[in-house]
Amino acid sequence: MTAQLSSAAHGSNSLYHRRPRSTLICFSHLRWAFVFQRPQHLMTRFAATQDVLFWEEPEYRPGLSELHRRTCPESGVVVLTPQLDEALRGREDEVLAALLDTELVSVTGPVIRWYYTPMMLPFSDHVPAACIVYDCMDELSAFKGAPPQLLEREQQLIARADLVFTGGTSLYEAKRSRHSNVHAFPSSIDVAHFGRARSGGEGPADQASMPHPRLGFAGVVDERMDLVLLAALADAHPEWSLVIIGPVVKIDEADLPRRTNIHYLGGRPYSALPDYMAGWDVALMPFAINEATRFISPTKTPEYLAAGCPVVSTPITDVVRHYGALAGVAIADTPAAFVAACEAAMTLRAAGNEWRDAADAQLSRGSWSSTALEMTALIEAEITGRNRHEPVVSPVTWPPLQDRYDVMVVGAGFAGAVMAERLASDAGKRVLVVDRRSHIAGNAYDHHDAAGILVHRYGPHIFHTNSDDVFDYLSRFTDWRPYEHRVLADIDGTLVPMPINRTTLNTLYGLDLSSDAEVEAFLASRAEPIDPIRTSADVVVSKVGRELYETFFQGYTRKQWGMDPSELDKSVTARVPTRTCTDDRYFGDRHQAMPAQGFTRMFQAMLSHPNIDLLLGVDYADVRDAYPHDHLVFTGPIDEYFGYRYGRLPYRSLRFEHRTLNEERHQPVAVVNYPDEAVPYTRITEYKHLTGQIAPQTSVTYEYPSATGDPYYPIPRDENQALYKRYEALALAEPHVSFVGRLATYRYYNMDQVVGQALATYRRLKPMLRGMEITGLAALAGGRSAA
Repeated sequence: MTAQLSSAAHGSNSLYHRRPRSTLICFSHLRWAFVFQRPQHLMTRFAATQDVLFWEEPEYRPGLSELHRRTCPESGVVVLTPQLDEALRGREDEVLAALLDTELVSVTGPVIRWYYTPMMLPFSDHVPAACIVYDCMDELSAFKGAPPQLLEREQQLIARADLVFTGGTSLYEAKRSRHSNVHAFPSSIDVAHFGRARSGGEGPADQASMPHPRLGFAGVVDERMDLVLLAALADAHPEWSLVIIGPVVKIDEADLPRRTNIHYLGGRPYSALPDYMAGWDVALMPFAINEATRFISPTKTPEYLAAGCPVVSTPITDVVRHYGALAGVAIADTPAAFVAACEAAMTLRAAGNEWRDAADAQLSRGSWSSTALEMTALIEAEITGRNRHEPVVSPVTWPPLQDRYDVMVVGAGFAGAVMAERLASDAGKRVLVVDRRSHIAGNAYDHHDAAGILVHRYGPHIFHTNSDDVFDYLSRFTDWRPYEHRVLADIDGTLVPMPINRTTLNTLYGLDLSSDAEVEAFLASRAEPIDPIRTSADVVVSKVGRELYETFFQGYTRKQWGMDPSELDKSVTARVPTRTCTDDRYFGDRHQAMPAQGFTRMFQAMLSHPNIDLLLGVDYADVRDAYPHDHLVFTGPIDEYFGYRYGRLPYRSLRFEHRTLNEERHQPVAVVNYPDEAVPYTRITEYKHLTGQIAPQTSVTYEYPSATGDPYYPIPRDENQALYKRYEALALAEPHVSFVGRLATYRYYNMDQVVGQALATYRRLKPMLRGMEITGLAALAGGRSAA
């Protein structure tokens, strides 16, 4: 599926086009014609590349049971509604299964079962599926009238599912421990659709006559709405017009507050919502704070902002988390505060539209189309992964219980492996290395895939360093294959060297610059002096100008970091040089090479000392007390170690889609970057360039940045560093624990810098090892000296 979506633009090999067209059958508790929201957005987009069947809840009436079938003319989605005899209510599964089987009898391609409700699992679980998805958009068990067996069936569905998606971050946090493959996809936005509201207007006739100011809500009116708050808002300002758009469900309409200035317009088509919002002064989210709203991630927030309306909301966790810092979003937890926030929002609106800039920057990062593409990539990876042999990993080995270890090292990546090796071989200490993954080497782990290609499971790792000490140390454990890394950037279909060099400029602008001086003059003519330079955007614009910044850096950085370069510390883009010569190497370091037999083999050599025991596939917290030790080396996230006492440190994660292609070579260099924000991935890596292997097939990895998942990159912003400093203060006072590595010291380190930090930390600790009087202060000091 992913190949079908991307091949038109990028020329993917024809192997994927021969796969029969797949059928996605979506089991939904929400009707297609109800409110146009998450299921409708996603299924409409999936229908562009596969057959989509949307199975609704039954309708009951006397008579024979049958399946009503209609096709949505706009999308091609086929909507299936079981029409069942009233007498079958409560015992309908057998009939539903028969109707489903009849519908699917002509399907020949792969089937994907997609669930919004666990209640439909019993009659559909027998259907063979290439992939089973549970898209948990809400905590349905907390809703009014939830079936008593819902939680039990949800557990069954989670056990059966290959993938679990969640409709927000709070839901992700609640579900991630229940399945090994959970991904958060918070509310997305169709910016162009709701952006129509910014053209202004009074709105349709049923709204046009209402006096201003107008405060509007569009959504379902149910137990999640704070009716007391709504009444208080109307009473506080009788001159305000409160516009409520949406169906009333699960609550009695008689319970709605009735005021002359509250206008209940009922449900309206999705296509008409921007027309109504065009006439609003402020958008409302008057949600009650109760079990039903505990995990919601309302689509209304981005829709209102895209429409150009400032938003006032009650403190819904995901709204506060994702939008609370925006000037255009006010959070209020009492009726009085809500009224005051609405007054302030009107003042903000009257002052102009500058507040929209930050909102627009955030909205640009999440569209329904990109969400659908990312979901499709995960499904494709799940389907294709089943047809390949998983790499063999070391089994979980529980070493014999020692009376006591000298040191427990948490993490078998670079920081942990270097510390373990030095402690064991140089200091003669007995070391236990613990890692929650079932393999060593951390994110540098590589293995041979089914095509025999040495691939990197967690994205490409290219070794380079200017440190003779680091290179000489690692050379004890591996031979090297000389390799100089080169990267191309896809700019509207043209591949040009990255970092920007003379060739890049000549190719893009049709120039014939022939000297360093000419390039310097060209860039100087485009550069925009900025003083002082504070952000990543400042770094690039001051060097090469705004056009090249927008072409190469802005979109790529927005994808990679989830925020605009103007929001990031200058260190991010300062890592990428601009060259006036034709040197097209990505790095200029003195030592550039790859471990001859791969990173994993190098780590095996590092950790093969008889004083080192490995305990893989377990969390250190579960075994910390079971294996007594005098000292702990911790290389995991420092905020996790302290139980997130001050909140979570922000990280950027990654998701990888690995493909084996039926062609000898896919691209001219190892890595091709895709700066265009319309392309959901940031880069494609082809590993044969790194390994020098010759084979009839080739293996590549598509890389998708993500807001959730394993922590990869500490996000370099001042406020994040301030939060880290609070954890650092705890670490400095922590006895018998050393914090080492990128995650433990919240630094954006390269591999060689992590090795250097670990070596420096060990050298500082070595004099103290005899008495094992080591503190967090000593370890962090060693880390700082390495940096």
